[in-house]
Amino acid sequence: MANYPLTGYRVVDFSWVWAGPLLGMILADMGAEVIKVETNKRLDSARLTPGRSTVGPETDFVFHSMNRNKLGVTVDMSEPRGAELIRELISISDVALDNFSPQGLRKLGLEYEKLSKINPQLVMISLPAAGQYGPLSNIVTYAPSLGALCGYSSLIGYPGERVLGEQTPYLDVTSAIHGAFAVLSALYYRERTGKGQYIDMAQIEVGASVIGEAFMEYFMTGRVLGTTGNRSPTMAPHNNYPCQGEGRWVSIAVDTEEEWRSLCAVMGNPPWAKEKRFSDKFNRQKNLEELDRLISTWTIGHSYYEVMHILQKAGVAAAPCLDLMERFSDPHYSERGTHLQVEHPATGTGIIAGIPFKLSGMPSEVRRHAPLLGEHNDYVFRELLGRPESEIAQLAAEKVIF
Repeated sequence: MANYPLTGYRVVDFSWVWAGPLLGMILADMGAEVIKVETNKRLDSARLTPGRSTVGPETDFVFHSMNRNKLGVTVDMSEPRGAELIRELISISDVALDNFSPQGLRKLGLEYEKLSKINPQLVMISLPAAGQYGPLSNIVTYAPSLGALCGYSSLIGYPGERVLGEQTPYLDVTSAIHGAFAVLSALYYRERTGKGQYIDMAQIEVGASVIGEAFMEYFMTGRVLGTTGNRSPTMAPHNNYPCQGEGRWVSIAVDTEEEWRSLCAVMGNPPWAKEKRFSDKFNRQKNLEELDRLISTWTIGHSYYEVMHILQKAGVAAAPCLDLMERFSDPHYSERGTHLQVEHPATGTGIIAGIPFKLSGMPSEVRRHAPLLGEHNDYVFRELLGRPESEIAQLAAEKVIF
């Protein structure tokens, strides 16, 4: 652990589902001792994703991936003695994180205003949907509604057609990455000043921050961007094109005139490529549908990897559109450890996401499987907090911890 950037830091992770657990995962991957706090009264829904809800809460690979390298305790925080245990844990920790609504921890008396009195150096981050204050602060959301509120979803769909919107937890992941940066910045600030601080990170504001082009378009021209599919306002061609085999596609993007000439040369310089309607980017943008159709007549005669290798050699951005199983078998992903096999006591060997950052001075590895429910109660309550075994047994008997 000595080589990890966050060795020696302790994080109390109250979060659940996606955004918060991913933030905690990043800190744990960097070496922090992250303690996930759970309760049997309301299990983390990541333990019970579709297909796993009838198998048991210890077998979900979504949970296994997002909570690797963490410790886990189970405690009833609505019970005064349970809340007191958490306050003691906070007093010897560096970071606390949650992604509840603003009232979530406040109802338990565990909001930052009270926790900071116990530990003035505490860095705490909350990732509610719409922030700690404002008219929408108490709304209930999941990923599609987050994308809808921030305007991101309005851009997803085919050109000129209805909005399809977001169906993946993109903003959860983006919020986790922004959150990790904010926590590290706050810890750096604390190292210089000795002061902790509270980070209020609204996920819809994170979403708004990643669609800057749409905001700039409106502020500068008054135009409201809509659905654009795979098209780009600055590149042509820019799309996915059919290849040999059922459901096989290749992504091609061309920015400069040099890249366009290289693409034409690879396709054998067809006569249509010399026509005025394709003579420059402006004209190609005006004739995108016909351009895509003509390029497809070439790509359909090749496999998607073949197109990639041919175009990459010519200096043109191209890549196959891989499905999940193809990604698992791709030799590049395998060599870089993008997916890892990890032993878990409830499931045996399972595949989870690897660690995406490779620091030269830090091993890129999963040190510990995702915690079983209450797996580290003894370590946290007896070793860290110094509670005697008799008291721990009594708390367990009364279901304060379990």
